[in-house]
Amino acid sequence: MIHTSITLILILSLLIWGSPFVAKILRLPIPAVEIILGSVVAYFGFIGHNQYFDLIAEVGFLYLMFLAGMEVDLKEITQSPKIVIQKSILFLGLMVIFSLVFGFLFDLNNIVIISMPLISIGLLATLSRVYGKEESWLRLAIIAGVIGEIGSIATLTVFDVASATGFNLELFIKLSYLILFISVIYMLYKTLHHLFWWVPELKGILVPKVDTSSQDVRLAMSLFFILIAVMLSLELELALGAFIAGIAISAFFRHEKALEEKMSNLGFGFLVPLFFIHVGASFDLNALPLEGVVSGALLITVLMIVSRLLAAIVLRGISGSKDALLVGLSLSMPLTLLVAVATIGYETKLLDLLTYYQLILASIFEILISMTLIKAIQAKVLLGERD
Repeated sequence: MIHTSITLILILSLLIWGSPFVAKILRLPIPAVEIILGSVVAYFGFIGHNQYFDLIAEVGFLYLMFLAGMEVDLKEITQSPKIVIQKSILFLGLMVIFSLVFGFLFDLNNIVIISMPLISIGLLATLSRVYGKEESWLRLAIIAGVIGEIGSIATLTVFDVASATGFNLELFIKLSYLILFISVIYMLYKTLHHLFWWVPELKGILVPKVDTSSQDVRLAMSLFFILIAVMLSLELELALGAFIAGIAISAFFRHEKALEEKMSNLGFGFLVPLFFIHVGASFDLNALPLEGVVSGALLITVLMIVSRLLAAIVLRGISGSKDALLVGLSLSMPLTLLVAVATIGYETKLLDLLTYYQLILASIFEILISMTLIKAIQAKVLLGERD
């Protein structure tokens, strides 16, 4: 057991350190490379099931959601032109319609159809770090993504409870908890907003300008774990708590650029890579030769990406066709929620093993294809600017 743990630590250390070099050689996005490497080392038996690895990977996922929340500028969203909000909602509505039509047209499993319109903006934090958060398409993707993320988490909550207990009083209670939680968070936000306006020096006390004890990081991490604990007590989706914690830090301490840099470096230098490696390790490469696994996964991947690209047409009038295309691609990677739905569906016998593998592989394909296309489009844009 001790030798296994030592091997696991050494392998993970090498993967975290070496994946950027491999990504540079293969000219692929780092998260995609981390997933591939995780699958390969798991296939050769260097990484097996380990409760500590599972736990820290879960923390890595929640931290990624926390960083995604920090990318959200509530002030910018609330002050966005009505046309942007309306077009974002229209984009999401059309994406749902296209997903449902494709799902029934190709006679997909009901759980697969439910999962196709899911939106997760966790990977937008990765894209923001690579391309810069000032990119117009990223700002638009965050606005549409935040709305879609909240709807997707609500859907996941309903699916999780309904798959275990059915549509009954318990489901109604859980939804009431979710609505109550969001309402309380909103009231707290408004209260703190007024408090900081009347007592601006309070921010300096919470996050001192001259800080030798990393009080800013302590505050951020405390809020991160407090909201996760609240979600645990309410038995709701933990990702929502982590996401809201990030939004809170962004809303009240967005001017603290050093804090944002510290939290980002911790995440992308350690916790987030562990999550991506774990995703890769969770997929059994022995399943690839099974009939229907790769073809089914590719079909799901293509349908999910196409449904978003078709819906993104309505965004062209906001900032152009190129940005609309990039928004569609950047919101085509609901990795964590897709894995969550697949896991719940398989554990409750609503999915067979073949479909489970298809969904897991599709979540990986989406990252590989979408991030590669985004990189290619951005490289072409930069090349055109130089010419």
